Amino acid sequence: MGRRISPLRDFLNRESTSGLLIVAASALGLLIANSPFSDYYFSTLDFHLSIGADWYLLDLSILKVINYLLMSIFFFVVGLEIKRELTTGHLASFKKAMLPFVAALGGMAVPALIYLAIAGDVAPGGWGVPVATDIALAVGLLTMIGPSVAASLRSFLLALAVIDDIGAIVIIAFVYSTGINFSWLAAGIISIALIAGLKRAGVESTLIYSFFAFTLWFSLYKTGVHPTLAGVILGLMTPNIVRTRTRVEDVEDGSVSIVEWLELKFHPISTFLVVPIFAFANTGVVITADSIKGASQSVIAWGIFFGLVLGKPLGVLLASIAAKRLKVADYPEGATNSSLLATGSAAGIGFTVAIFIANLAFKDAQTQDIAVLAVILASVVSALLSAIFFKALAKR
Repeated sequence: MGRRISPLRDFLNRESTSGLLIVAASALGLLIANSPFSDYYFSTLDFHLSIGADWYLLDLSILKVINYLLMSIFFFVVGLEIKRELTTGHLASFKKAMLPFVAALGGMAVPALIYLAIAGDVAPGGWGVPVATDIALAVGLLTMIGPSVAASLRSFLLALAVIDDIGAIVIIAFVYSTGINFSWLAAGIISIALIAGLKRAGVESTLIYSFFAFTLWFSLYKTGVHPTLAGVILGLMTPNIVRTRTRVEDVEDGSVSIVEWLELKFHPISTFLVVPIFAFANTGVVITADSIKGASQSVIAWGIFFGLVLGKPLGVLLASIAAKRLKVADYPEGATNSSLLATGSAAGIGFTVAIFIANLAFKDAQTQDIAVLAVILASVVSALLSAIFFKALAKR
């Protein structure tokens, strides 16, 4: 008897647990960064590892190993989830995809506009920070709130967050990548073509695919495009067809696709290892009276804060109302304007991807710290507002 799985349920359960780990890892990072071990923490993250020489030199600090290499696994899982949702999930049909698609666009556009209105004159490049939604924390929050959240809203939020991830990936690729080295870009395209050829030829060797996955990652690293995009590309290239040689069985349809099989293997690594390590390494901000004062007086911090706390729920709600009135989409079953506003507040939990983009958008460490503090505070406030809204709706 093989192992029986339910891909969507298992995905949501792991994301909920991941939310708790992210909170714990972030708290630990903040604690150590503000403890007597602070110097050791930062010096370790700044320690450089070098492999190779000349054109094949790979020189990364421990922090970049986490943000460039380990986070590629996270983005690979994101790519797999996007592929599954687009082919057999909530985004597989026009009708299913339309409302979360429109809501996600509103939930990205309004925060960006709010940020630019507040901080556009000082640091316009930071507009991408408040557009992101953290799937693990947002879905985890709605799961912890319990039966006062309709199941349809959890599915809606998941689909919205997946589309949000697509938007974040596009932003990272086209806005926050550095100057393009076209020779290495050609090498990356050749790697993609070879992977596609192997797939078409029916090759199933994990070792062979792993080799070309690394050549793609390395090519993007040398190109100037953020190398984590290799993970997304590989996830999207994965065929969502039945895997014949496996002892795993889907309880819903009796078969397991290659996408579902890979999610089963990599999602726990991303959820329980990669993302907590990322949170631990990237939330270690030194908090002093001066840093708090600096953040409170920074238009960048306020732009990010209001973009997430106000922009996300307003963008999601206004876009949803517009889609309904234009009759291009229907609300999720049992959803109201109030419950969509509460769900939009949950989407204001930016955290993982928002912090990731903040470290790309701002070059100096002080501004990065201010942005990270703003993301953390905005995510906490958004979570509290979402919980309060849902509890108030449950009492009606």
